[in-house]
Amino acid sequence: MKRLTLPLLVAATLLSPGAAVAQDYRIEHMEPPFWWAGMQHNKVQLMVHGKRIADLEPSLDYRGVKIESVTRVPNRNYLFVNLLIADDAAPGKLDIVFSSGPKKQITYAYQLLPREKGSAQRIGFNSTDAIYQIMPDRFANGDPSNDNIKGMADKADRAGGGGRHGGDIKGVINSLDYISSMGFTQIWPTPLVENDMPSHSYHGYAATDHYKIDPRYGSNEDYRRLSQEARKKGIGIIQDVVLSHIGTGHWWMKDMPTHDWISYDGKFIPTQHHRLAGADPYGSKEDRLNYTAGWFGASMPDMNQTNPLVANYLIQNNIWWIEYAGLSGLRIDTYGYSDYAFLTEYTRRLMAEYPKLNMVGEEWHSSPVVVSRWQKGKVNYDGYANSLPSLMDFPLAEAMRKALPGDDLWTGLNPVYEMLAQDYLYPDPGNLVLFEGNHDIARLYSVVGEDLDLWKMNLAFIMTMPRIPQFYYGTEMLMTSTVGTRDDASYRHDFPGGWAGDKVNAFTGAGLTDKQREAQAFVKKLANWRKSQPLIHHGKTMQFGSENGTYVYFRYDGAKKVMVAFNKANKEAVLPTARFREMLAGVKSGVDVISGKTYALDTALALPARSVVILEI
Repeated sequence: MKRLTLPLLVAATLLSPGAAVAQDYRIEHMEPPFWWAGMQHNKVQLMVHGKRIADLEPSLDYRGVKIESVTRVPNRNYLFVNLLIADDAAPGKLDIVFSSGPKKQITYAYQLLPREKGSAQRIGFNSTDAIYQIMPDRFANGDPSNDNIKGMADKADRAGGGGRHGGDIKGVINSLDYISSMGFTQIWPTPLVENDMPSHSYHGYAATDHYKIDPRYGSNEDYRRLSQEARKKGIGIIQDVVLSHIGTGHWWMKDMPTHDWISYDGKFIPTQHHRLAGADPYGSKEDRLNYTAGWFGASMPDMNQTNPLVANYLIQNNIWWIEYAGLSGLRIDTYGYSDYAFLTEYTRRLMAEYPKLNMVGEEWHSSPVVVSRWQKGKVNYDGYANSLPSLMDFPLAEAMRKALPGDDLWTGLNPVYEMLAQDYLYPDPGNLVLFEGNHDIARLYSVVGEDLDLWKMNLAFIMTMPRIPQFYYGTEMLMTSTVGTRDDASYRHDFPGGWAGDKVNAFTGAGLTDKQREAQAFVKKLANWRKSQPLIHHGKTMQFGSENGTYVYFRYDGAKKVMVAFNKANKEAVLPTARFREMLAGVKSGVDVISGKTYALDTALALPARSVVILEI
């Protein structure tokens, strides 16, 4: 007999009837792991992963659900099963049978679950809220037994700035009363999905499993319980998601679904961060490609969202978490680094599923021209549009953080005034998220030179602007960091009291300095006051240009007015109130929200040095 070459021999073996019977078929991943009846989008694509699973043919017999089509890719370890779910399909178990010819090889019990009542019409975070951002690993360690997990490389090292410190979901649950008492109504934890990376895995931005909470934080059920317990206290959960990249430890990297699942065919080519390349009327195709397809780093491969299988996977994954965990919104990391056409479809699909949901994108740029491009309703010169409701207001946040420490009273707070004056660039400026800090920038208290008065000005500003305010954990008790050169570890210190044996406990106040207690009380009073102020949530705004280190604006509606006045000078400022007659005609006085002191407004407002007043009129 003529000898077969190796490739022909392998092919003959795989095609023989006996080979299919001998094959040890098993499903290693089924994603999404389950779905829901009654979703607005009536299709779901199942990624089935297992050795030679594409040799098999799937089938099912369930009323209202059918396999519309099957997508096979060159990697025979993947099968994409496209289900069509009728509007009247009932929740239940549907057995998906995978067969080779007449022989059943695998039966997978897939669950179609009932939706929570009102799920589709859930109300997302909005201007009535105040967001509290935490890094779970650095916030509170509620369960020390999960600090280290067998088989996961990055071990607990609380003394190391880049190590895991042990904070977890149980710690956040234990802290809900504190967060609620401070006046916060939403929690934004940095990503909690599995990050099985050899180092710096605590930050969460290098996912290794999209459908699994990192066991060092807890379980999927723990995350769901956090959402449920938070909801009982009037607090929503905003999930931090990463669309643009994953971690090299992702299980995909060991068995890639397609050669183009990762940008540049899996080869590390770094992005050069040319943020304007996609909107630049003179931009090169090369720069545009590199910005969205370049890798964030050698350990963070870029997702190729031009591949429709990748795009659909990411969209379904985000919908799955919203539905499963009862989320009130998403914070989307590195928003503009994703493929632009994908972002249009991504936001369209999610907002069609949840019309009242909110999603805030991170576009880290100091210009509102750049940031506003992404917001729903923006008319861009090139016709680009998507349905993203909200963005992080980096331009206004940076303007305030830079203006406060400066000594030039001539410039004063004018950059803040001028930045706010550009709100006409946004379709919905009131839906932007304005922050005093986050995990990527120096601590506010350090930025203002540990000047408590300037610190108070910034917080009063974000809490009275026509925006959704966001605080970073620890700001309320004056946590500090290095300033200047980027130093992530210093921005992400442990919250005092989150670990057994901590000598200082910011949850109870034990061991805090007098200044820290004053700061914490300031935030608590301000945030709780804001909760009951529809005028701050939805009212109109009128501002007056900054002069000699002072800055004044009003929030008002048909029944009430609030005057916010800043003086960053080292001496008292007397402001003739005739300048503000549009708002103050006939007004004699106002009461400061924080101090309770009454300020005369009939002829002039005397502003103490280095102060801010929030006057109810």
